Amino acid sequence: MRRSPQPLRIAIDTGGTFTDCVWIDPATRRLRMLKVFSTPADPSHAIVEALRKIAPGQNFILLHGTTVGTNTLLERKGAPAALVTTAGFEDAIEIGRQARPKLYDFFFDRIEPLVPRDQRFGVNERTSSDGQVLAAPAPEELRALAARIQAKHPQSIAISLLFSFANPQNENAVAEALRSLAVPLSISHQILPEFREYERTSTVVINAYLQPVMQRYLENLEARSRRDIRVGAGDSPACVGVGRSGMARFGVAQRFSAASGVQNVEERRFSAASGIQNVEERRFSAAKSANKEGALAPAPRIFVMQSSGGITALSAAAREPVRTVLSGPAGGVVGAAAAARASGFDHIIAFDMGGTSTDVSLVEGEIKTAADGRIAGFPVRVPMLDIHTVGAGGGSLARFDAAGALRVGPESAGADPGPICYGRGTQPTVTDANLLLGRLDPARFLGGDFTLDLDRARRITAEFLKRHQSRLTLDQFAAGVIRVVNATMEKAIRVVSIERGRDPRHFALVAFGGAGGLHACALAEALSIPHVIVPALPGALSALGILASDVVKDYSHTVLWRTSKEVPHAQLTREFSVLENTAARDFSSEGWQGTPHYRRSADLRYRGQGYELNLPLTKNLLRDFEREHQRRYGYAHHGREVEIVTLRLRAALKSKATSGAAAALVRQLDAERAGTAALASLSRAKSRDPGRAKLGSISPPKVPVLFDGKKLETQIYSRDDLHLGKKYSGPAVITEYSATTVIPPGKRFRLDRASSLIVTIS
Repeated sequence: MRRSPQPLRIAIDTGGTFTDCVWIDPATRRLRMLKVFSTPADPSHAIVEALRKIAPGQNFILLHGTTVGTNTLLERKGAPAALVTTAGFEDAIEIGRQARPKLYDFFFDRIEPLVPRDQRFGVNERTSSDGQVLAAPAPEELRALAARIQAKHPQSIAISLLFSFANPQNENAVAEALRSLAVPLSISHQILPEFREYERTSTVVINAYLQPVMQRYLENLEARSRRDIRVGAGDSPACVGVGRSGMARFGVAQRFSAASGVQNVEERRFSAASGIQNVEERRFSAAKSANKEGALAPAPRIFVMQSSGGITALSAAAREPVRTVLSGPAGGVVGAAAAARASGFDHIIAFDMGGTSTDVSLVEGEIKTAADGRIAGFPVRVPMLDIHTVGAGGGSLARFDAAGALRVGPESAGADPGPICYGRGTQPTVTDANLLLGRLDPARFLGGDFTLDLDRARRITAEFLKRHQSRLTLDQFAAGVIRVVNATMEKAIRVVSIERGRDPRHFALVAFGGAGGLHACALAEALSIPHVIVPALPGALSALGILASDVVKDYSHTVLWRTSKEVPHAQLTREFSVLENTAARDFSSEGWQGTPHYRRSADLRYRGQGYELNLPLTKNLLRDFEREHQRRYGYAHHGREVEIVTLRLRAALKSKATSGAAAALVRQLDAERAGTAALASLSRAKSRDPGRAKLGSISPPKVPVLFDGKKLETQIYSRDDLHLGKKYSGPAVITEYSATTVIPPGKRFRLDRASSLIVTIS
């Protein structure tokens, strides 16, 4: 019997300006990438347009990093939701905590709850803190509750009762009574079985607020990707291009080997086995008929990146969208950590500067998640990577405030209209400033397929300065824009490092995103960071990280045990066994095959403290807690009673598509670290390529670039032409398809065996 071809695996990260795609070409077994302009009004338009070019008529698996949840929260465009809670606690989400967002501002505006007062409903019930049901809801009250809620016509319902994490009996009774309303239910003991009523309720409300929006988006994406991707309806991957060069310069579908010098990839075969392809996910039926435009593509399978740094099934993302609010940035951290490990760095600060925002995250050895955070001002207590975001990107708008001071961001030109140099924008942006300073080559943007309009940028920026009666020259204004936006990003890096007791001098800065390489060296110098790492394909590293991610599920349970001398190991084993059995059932129900890897941890605190420290579960848990408390806060109370508050389990399933294939490409790298080789090993043949010597013998061109107020003749290198291991000196501008890197005067850089640029700052 003839075997059907393996599905194409495509990772897509939707950003504010560009939508980035990475996939493995089944014909050449090379990694390729595609960048298209985002369509913020409906992100699926850009995704489907990209898929038509990548996989017309082919069976494919889509791994998707999405900003739909984040943008829905920021713009408050979620679905009308109702909230059911214990009677008397309907206003908990409005009262919140005593902490003031602005301590000395007596007139600050409180954030309005996502569920208005008339959509909150109380039910007479009570469960004690130890799980004893003191009062069960009466059946007649539940019937009346259902009628009252139905009269409000909510599109979803959040249910969060007191102490339901200790005993969900009453919460289950309420949920059962409301199922007849046929709207999605977000039930707190299923989403977040933890204490702290306000944070738990807020998290469940956010889930309910996002659920109908995310469900519609994912269903629409799935339907459109099946309906609109036809055999013959779009360009084949071999001829994708938005400009004159097409695949001759790899157009908008550049081969990974062109950026990293991988000539021997096609000699190796990627493993056909993958946990993803065994998933029996709900799919739309593939149509058998064809019309004059071509046959419908097979039904796609879609998986979504979570905020915790792992992928999950489409059905799980639609059911719990609160776990996807940092979907895209999480992929970047995964990719940055993998690229850095391949270059020998395990302590890094990931610096992702895109078109709209900048995301920074600190990684010490392994990627860690935080159990709480705030999105759009609302507390969210689901596992997410510790990412700090600021409104500073290539599209950030420059302006003068009422006092005449220069400001940059957080407003962004986005993809439409975009920067001035893109041809439609009318207000200067960071990208325009970099172009005016000579840091961007107008003819080499996106590999030469999109030309930046330097004359237009000069003319409209000059008009902008004249309109605001500014005496600054174009160079002074552009340099000022860079200094202001750098200050914003420097502060963000300080937040994740210095403010948390970490010395940035002990870390390397991993720069990626379309604009990361333009600003990384200046930031590293300001913070005394010794090295900057610019991975291969920096402009699509988030998508590459998504492609290399594990399947991840996170579980937690609040226990509130007190101990002073001995850890209750038997109880811990019993509780974690329950969580692991739940994880195994969930993996099996979604069709994943393989043995999950479990990581156990616990939240601990001294009795009387308000917040906890999360620590890996070891035999010396109490000793580890005191050491971490000493390191974090400068003191420890030896012998004081300790509370084990919440148990946490992270279940990860390695994808054979990334770990197994990576081991085949570069055997000396640790294939068990998912995604490491997917990023690092695609770089072995560069030194053996006889054609590279000819390219390197051609002297690179020089252009004037402004550094510290002085224009210096600066060499322009194509990243493809750099020699493996050779040391170069700045000033230099390194161009490639997805990004540009600026090396200041006096800094040395080289291309290492993982195809990463290593810049030595100090």
